[in-house]
Amino acid sequence: MRILFLTHAFNSLTQRLFVELQEQGHEISVEFDINDAVALEAVTLYQPELIIAPFLKRAIPDGIWRNTTCFVVHPGIRGDRGPSALDWAILQDLPKWGVSVLQANAEMDAGEIWSSVELKMRKTSKGSLYRNEVTEAAVKAIVLAVDRYTDKVFRPEPLNPDDSSITGEWQPLMRQCDRAIDWQQDNSGEVLRKIRSADGFPGVKDEFFGRELFLYDARPEPTLQGEPGEVIARCGPAICRATHDGAVWIGHLKDKATEHAFKLPATQLVADEVAGLPEIEADERSGYREIWYEQQNGIGYLHFPFYNGAMGTRQCMALLKAYKQATQQDTRAIVLFGGPDYWSNGMHLNLIEAAESAADESWRNINAIDDLALEIINTDSHLTIAALQGNAGAGGVFLARAADEVWVRQGIILNPHYKDMGNLYGSEYWTYLLARYVGEEHAAVIIDNRLPLSTRQAVELQLADREIKQRGDEFISQVRLLAETVIRTPAFRERLHYKNVRRQADEQTKPLSRYREEELEQMKRNFYGFDPSYHVARYNFVHKVPKSRTPLTIASHRRMASKWKRVS
Repeated sequence: MRILFLTHAFNSLTQRLFVELQEQGHEISVEFDINDAVALEAVTLYQPELIIAPFLKRAIPDGIWRNTTCFVVHPGIRGDRGPSALDWAILQDLPKWGVSVLQANAEMDAGEIWSSVELKMRKTSKGSLYRNEVTEAAVKAIVLAVDRYTDKVFRPEPLNPDDSSITGEWQPLMRQCDRAIDWQQDNSGEVLRKIRSADGFPGVKDEFFGRELFLYDARPEPTLQGEPGEVIARCGPAICRATHDGAVWIGHLKDKATEHAFKLPATQLVADEVAGLPEIEADERSGYREIWYEQQNGIGYLHFPFYNGAMGTRQCMALLKAYKQATQQDTRAIVLFGGPDYWSNGMHLNLIEAAESAADESWRNINAIDDLALEIINTDSHLTIAALQGNAGAGGVFLARAADEVWVRQGIILNPHYKDMGNLYGSEYWTYLLARYVGEEHAAVIIDNRLPLSTRQAVELQLADREIKQRGDEFISQVRLLAETVIRTPAFRERLHYKNVRRQADEQTKPLSRYREEELEQMKRNFYGFDPSYHVARYNFVHKVPKSRTPLTIASHRRMASKWKRVS
């Protein structure tokens, strides 16, 4: 079936649905919802049999939904209506929630129900729920709705307010006053829920140090205490603020009154104000942990759940130090776990944008990532395994491929390309790693297509070695079990020997230093050259500047229209 996605952006959910429906044999094209005229033009060009709206911020134009069936993915239970569905569910501490597929009509979220899937709510941020439980439920709901639509017999369920089984209701747009924090009265759980309900967007507006700031990235602190509302400590990028029954860590802040009106590490944004505070060293009992190591049964496990998967220069250097220490332990394999939401998305574009010289910070950042990748590639004492439980993009994908094995959780999305960031060339030894693991033909598909990859596609292209079906804690348990099985096989020692022989042979053919020099020469042109494309694209990404058009890579209907124009 020919399906058009009408969406505000090509976000993680949209990408997941894009690859899932394509793998089921549907023809998918994407149009960004820029305005009514552009959306109508897309429908005219593509003539879709069905329209799906995975992520919209406004109503679908009448001229579209009246003529073509439109499915709207709503992150709410049956009957739930309004633009802040997930925000309210988190703030109200609901144990269960859902995703519904509704047919667009004249009234927002009031259309007939084609499917609805329940999900369990974790005590975590809105972004984490959206990328995990909500996305999985949305995939099930959309697949079911599309199957029912093609069936031609199924009749969707009208939204009947008198139906007692429909427990959802209209909920208004959540305002800042709805989640405003009262530091004197709110306990730590309430503070966490308020910040988590706004994480990603729009943040919780608050005032301290005489500044109006927006709060993100909240984590519990079980040990420290202080006067309610007082900032009492710092740890890595985070500051600790006391509540009346404990404290919470706040990892990121935004100050809309500055030229850098985007999310930055808290200790950077209020550096002068917190300079005299005690600095906590994070451990399993206290602090804001960005990196930690554990070992069990001959295997070392390195965790690095960096916020939004971004890896700044400091984080890369700290991770490199931790990795080197891991290689010195009496273990046989090292598993790089990343975090539950992201494994890595490569360079930290927000920190680069905020730097005094974006070009210089870009250069420092890419070299720091390259240093880490080089250490992983050259590890001769251990088998290395990158275990991706969350999405990965750009340099993060190739950093993972630096490991001997790449294991991916079924359902995550990989974006192994740089060009959408102003034709950025990329480094992390990708020119060596792709030739080494996937071959030239597959490498061209990976780099040039600029399309998200499913885990099945990644394994087929040999960008990954193993797909694991389990999720969450079960994924971690399965990785541990598989890793222990690998190191106990009789052939393990021979495998480690062969790995090192192969690496030495590759080095004789072409040293890694040459790959790095060639990649960085291209990157230097991106950072310091006359073409400002990278800097413009980074600025637009960081400042959330809306797209003025849909990229042709995902808008097949516009690619065809472009060809017709050239022919005529």
